[in-house]
Amino acid sequence: MSKREKNSSNKTVFISGKFEVLHPGHLRLFRFARELGDHLIVGVLSDKLAKEQTSQLIIPEDLRVEGVQSHSEIDEVVFVKDSVSKTIKDLKPDYVVKGKEHESLSNEEQDVVEEYGGRLVFSSGEVVFSSLDLLKNLSGVKPKIANLPSDYLDRHEIEKNTLISTLEKFSNLNICIIGDLIIDEYISCDPLGMSQEEPSIVVKPIGSEKFIGGAGIVSAHAASLGAKVNYFGVSGNDEIRDFALEKLEQYGVNSTLILDESRPTTRKLRYRAQEKTLFRVSYLHQDSIGQNLQKKMVKKLENVISECDLVVFSDFNYGCLPQALVNKILKKVNRDNLIMTADSQASSQTGDISRFKGMDLIMPTEREARVALRNQEDGLVVLLEKLRKKSDTNTIILKLGGDGALLSVKENNLSPQIDRIPALNSSPRDIMGAGDSMLIGASLALALTDTNPWLAGCIGSILAAHQVSQIGNIPLNLDRILQELKD
Repeated sequence: MSKREKNSSNKTVFISGKFEVLHPGHLRLFRFARELGDHLIVGVLSDKLAKEQTSQLIIPEDLRVEGVQSHSEIDEVVFVKDSVSKTIKDLKPDYVVKGKEHESLSNEEQDVVEEYGGRLVFSSGEVVFSSLDLLKNLSGVKPKIANLPSDYLDRHEIEKNTLISTLEKFSNLNICIIGDLIIDEYISCDPLGMSQEEPSIVVKPIGSEKFIGGAGIVSAHAASLGAKVNYFGVSGNDEIRDFALEKLEQYGVNSTLILDESRPTTRKLRYRAQEKTLFRVSYLHQDSIGQNLQKKMVKKLENVISECDLVVFSDFNYGCLPQALVNKILKKVNRDNLIMTADSQASSQTGDISRFKGMDLIMPTEREARVALRNQEDGLVVLLEKLRKKSDTNTIILKLGGDGALLSVKENNLSPQIDRIPALNSSPRDIMGAGDSMLIGASLALALTDTNPWLAGCIGSILAAHQVSQIGNIPLNLDRILQELKD
């Protein structure tokens, strides 16, 4: 199963595993291994060996081997039938690479490697993102907005009609969204060039447009998808508040904005030229709302929470959701038939997604997960399992930007299962807001009693693909999404 012949002077590197789904964590490890040597050999465990490591195995050995063989970083694929140690003894690679999480454990390969003078190396690859969809769409043919992940759908036995019927059922849901209101203002500019006095870009503003952002747009997405939405947030006493209330009403959102005289309504100005953001200016306060405002929030929530099917915490870490308030809300809403989900964004600020305990779904980026765990070393799968334990969560969707999303699902007390959904839009116009639309799509799907997390993740990814196809935070168009799925 060799792609390129091994030269006797080449350094060989060996990695082994189940490789049910090749996700970005594997790809980073492969790239790291390629830097160690000249000839990368990957060992795929037999079904028998793989089942000794996990109680569930979705993909059989022949398909796992085929999947690994298709990757360009790998020179040779071997089938590990008896044991990893025996395979290493036969191959005698110069380096054997294992994930960083194995470094403090007992490793059966150690004695074998030392016996012939090789090295056992531990790493989880560099924490960088690759673009798996590079060079797509060079044919000039306009693709669909969301390229459905056929392999993923097959693995989880999801039909296109199921995607359509799930979206159509959102109108049956009554939901509550709590979180920071943000107003995004896009200032369109003509680039004039570089200043001759100092090394700075000179632009000419030619127009501006305001959009609802933060938890406000999450609420607007939900309403546009048919759900009955109650949104709770905080604002200052200013014109931006008036704009937000008017827009939210226009979008069909029943909004309650607690007035905080001590802060402005959070506003972010983005200066853009040729569909690229040049820089951003933010007007905000990041301190937590006071106890009196927290009591007002809880009292307002009590009036509607008992009728809700879903509660979404959309946290941007601008003070609307201090931990004391989150704890009070969780005590009020804790019931068996209620779905709760959370997102805690930390792009230019600091957040901790793990503080939302007992959620049915959390949806961090990789950076947000690592910040919550103070962990920059572990591979993605280990990272997700540690985050699951800390947050007491069954389902995690790890957002990986252009690399799509990694799902970790624990069902019925079985071992967690991992799968990946690639980015479904290979030509995004504006990536801002992708996570918000994915959050509400997956959350709404989970709130339906006949939906599993794998289907919910796919729905979220489809909505994210549609969101990034447009400029600015505009509520999703359900008719447009359904029509594309039906075509």
